[in-house]
Amino acid sequence: MPAMNMLQALNSAMDVLLDKHPETVIFGEDSGYFGGVFGATQGLQKKYGLDRVFDAPINEAAIAAMAIGMAAKGLKPIAEIQFADYIFPAFDQIVSEMSRLRYRSAGEFVSPVVVRAPWGGGIRGGQTHSMSPEAFFTHVPGVKVVVPSNPYDAKGMLIAASEGDDPVIFFEPKRIYNGPFDGVPDAPLSSWAKHPKGEVPEGHYRVELGKAEIVREGEACTVITYGTLVHVAVNAAAKAGIDAEIIDLKTLAPYDIETITASVNKTGRVVVAHEAPRTSGFGAELAAQIQEECFYALEAPIFRLTGWDTPYPHAHEWAYFPGQARFIRALQTVTEAR
Repeated sequence: MPAMNMLQALNSAMDVLLDKHPETVIFGEDSGYFGGVFGATQGLQKKYGLDRVFDAPINEAAIAAMAIGMAAKGLKPIAEIQFADYIFPAFDQIVSEMSRLRYRSAGEFVSPVVVRAPWGGGIRGGQTHSMSPEAFFTHVPGVKVVVPSNPYDAKGMLIAASEGDDPVIFFEPKRIYNGPFDGVPDAPLSSWAKHPKGEVPEGHYRVELGKAEIVREGEACTVITYGTLVHVAVNAAAKAGIDAEIIDLKTLAPYDIETITASVNKTGRVVVAHEAPRTSGFGAELAAQIQEECFYALEAPIFRLTGWDTPYPHAHEWAYFPGQARFIRALQTVTEAR
């Protein structure tokens, strides 16, 4: 089985979809001839032609609107927003049209659109190339929200997203495009070739949406996170010597409450973690649901480890990003609480 980084896995997924489904089309800013700003669609236009893989104008609202129209007419568009920070001009189209098409047409039309967007910080991108806007979209009925944490899941979940009938916002943690990140900014770069989830089948397979994965079993506390922070959590728990159970949520809407509650009822202590700002972040939804479902099992307050309520700072990125040191403090706080 070949080793792939996340960009190669995403490219492989789109190659499989274009080959298997003639109705699949891919487009976005620089997604065609150039192959995407990070190279995720590289070579696909040459292989499948200008009608299947093409460039879009610098107009996110138009990209989303075109995708909706294509989907209503039977196509399977995969639209790329160059950075998640730039998705907001498309917000009205996604919320008012894309998410509601099945509902408002009583099932006559569906909107099988995948909107891909590089997401998150940790690359010195500053305030305009580092956002984690997932909570805006998890609040919208009718939209699925996905954040893979490794190449194997990225390929399988992108295929599953495109082959479904519902719109999916597919956020890609760009900090781990080329390798997992342990949360220590000056540490040597790691490669997906050394990670089990870097082994990716070349052909068609699917990873089920809406299903979380326990990536590290433990008894002392439960960590619930997604994207880049899955790897930070695993390394922080190992370094601190804390027997934490770590859940990779993978799909944020709909999220896997069964896996969460089973773990929390076992450990009684919880850390929820994300890169986005704290106030009204997705961690607040998780904390509220855990409190409702597992109140009598909790032995300590739920700890939210997040970014701060500021724009993403360039100069102070590693004070903002929930890195290994902050993770270790969170784990110690939760497990030592009495």
